[in-house]
Amino acid sequence: MDTPLNLIIGSHNHVPRGAGDDEFEHIYTGKLKPFIVALNTYPKIQAVLHYSGVLLHWIEKAHPECFMLLGDLVSRKQVELLGGGFHEPMMPLISQPDKIGQIEMLTTYIRKQFGKRPQGCWLPALAWDQTMIGALNTCGMGYTFLREEQFIQAGLSGEDRYAPCITEEQGKLITVFPLASAILEDFKRDSPFGALEKQSQELPAGSERTISIFPDRLFSSGGDAPAAEGAINQFFEDLSRCEAFASFTTPSKILKTRRFLKKAYFRASAEDEAGGDGSPAICEGQPRRFLITYPEANGIYSKMMFTHLLINQLRGDKSRKRTAQEELWKAQGRDAFCRTESGGIYRHTIRNAAYRALLEAEKTTRKKGVFIPSLMTLDFDLDGEDEYLFQDDHINCYVTGRGASVFEFDFLPRTWNYLDTLAPRGETGPTAAAKRRTSFADMLSPPDIPLEALAGLSGVPSGVRFCGGETWEVQDLDKAHEKAVFALAAKTACPFAAIGILKTYHLKKDALRVRYTLTNRGDTPALFNFIPRLDLSFPGEGEQFQRVFKITGAGKEPLGEGETAPDAEGIEFQDLKNEVIITLSSDRGFDARLLQVTAPCLVYGSEQRLYQSTCVLPARKINLDAEGSFTAEYTLKLAY
Repeated sequence: MDTPLNLIIGSHNHVPRGAGDDEFEHIYTGKLKPFIVALNTYPKIQAVLHYSGVLLHWIEKAHPECFMLLGDLVSRKQVELLGGGFHEPMMPLISQPDKIGQIEMLTTYIRKQFGKRPQGCWLPALAWDQTMIGALNTCGMGYTFLREEQFIQAGLSGEDRYAPCITEEQGKLITVFPLASAILEDFKRDSPFGALEKQSQELPAGSERTISIFPDRLFSSGGDAPAAEGAINQFFEDLSRCEAFASFTTPSKILKTRRFLKKAYFRASAEDEAGGDGSPAICEGQPRRFLITYPEANGIYSKMMFTHLLINQLRGDKSRKRTAQEELWKAQGRDAFCRTESGGIYRHTIRNAAYRALLEAEKTTRKKGVFIPSLMTLDFDLDGEDEYLFQDDHINCYVTGRGASVFEFDFLPRTWNYLDTLAPRGETGPTAAAKRRTSFADMLSPPDIPLEALAGLSGVPSGVRFCGGETWEVQDLDKAHEKAVFALAAKTACPFAAIGILKTYHLKKDALRVRYTLTNRGDTPALFNFIPRLDLSFPGEGEQFQRVFKITGAGKEPLGEGETAPDAEGIEFQDLKNEVIITLSSDRGFDARLLQVTAPCLVYGSEQRLYQSTCVLPARKINLDAEGSFTAEYTLKLAY
């Protein structure tokens, strides 16, 4: 033994689908390029690198000179490239065939571009589930990494926290290397040289320790590029001074000499939102627990499962099936299923990208000219209850029995889900589950409550009956004519409890019609505002993305954020990026209030308020005598 410490230095970078070129350039300039250049400057320091297929492909096109330098580092065996899923998927949430397909896609890309097949892989968000071993083993992945905390959760302590171990599932094995976490805090307090020298001095004579370090979070991407570059250069300078007590190696070299590794089984876990120090925490039960906390993530997951089912039903056209599969894989990126430094689930551009890919896959499964409009009943969101899926040539409209409201509204010609929004978390904090925002989420409100208080941005005001949170019964399903009738009974212990509602959905010719019949089952008159609240998610807020107009018999006039449109006959939304016009009209006039839904989020260390959707509150004052009824029909029409 020449030195007491064996150092595995690594780096991982990824930019999610849905990010702009400026974001790719930011990560490249501030983190990726300085790390590769520093490696080239210090040829004695070996490293293991993982860049997602999305990022590698961008580097190949945007910075071929860096791509060539990376190839040189691989050729001279200074760098070992890690495989993994091409689109940085959240591995525990995807099927076995998708795991294998994604890993093989990146493996093939790396082999063709760099001439070597990866021997190990990176797990996005370090998300672990024991059942993944079969797919990793099938794809020839001999090792992976988990964090030190995950080793401790598996019962490994003391020196075992630093040593690779093997883990098994159904007779398949893989080696797992621990990523040192605590030592990164020592790097901050002291320096890499000082912290590593202390590690070597603490070891008993004649013993050795392997330390795997992925120091990416030490190089803040939220600051300016020169500062990050300086931090990376200083890090490598410190490492170069450690030759007396440390040697640089790679996982493949370690595995050639190590025998009789300890065996362990790891709990399901993953990294979660970065804390105040910028360090992601390891949380047990993730990412599946995240699907409960964030129903918006569960919506993407459910759509992913549904699309997987559609693809599996394709027969006889391998090319079309492969195209649909590759679109599905694009939607499986981890950023839609966790909170990350990029903003994760809070970023509507990330969610938009996932839905676009899923809708492209769905369109591919439909054979042109033979699609038959339908109304089907299916437990779409996997909650044990049926949902109701209206589908025609251009529109998908998915209705939930809770609230009898629309939770997904797809316009296939533009591969866009106009209900891709996120509910503000309010004072309960990001870890508290919130109800998913839906459209035609109905409210009965005292007339003196301001409309803006009914947008649902901070809960439902006292005295308001939120029918969008109640359970409706299916009264009639006319699948032949794509109609569904839902009933909400009068109650005994809520505001406006005596009001019963019949609600009919009908999808036809690029228009969704919703007909209401409200009946007062009580003995006394009832005076209230009826508001079927809608959310529509556009590519962004501001006049470069959307314009809104109030429609009256006299024509159209602009309607701005926070403004009220009295006596409107309809509201017109112009989606400027997708070139779509959405018109909400009614056979009864209404007053409307327009509000933008935003949510606070950290994006690469910067506090931002991110656009989620545009909320419109069409209100009509109703005075119902005992046993009196009121009817109204609303139409949501799309044109392009």
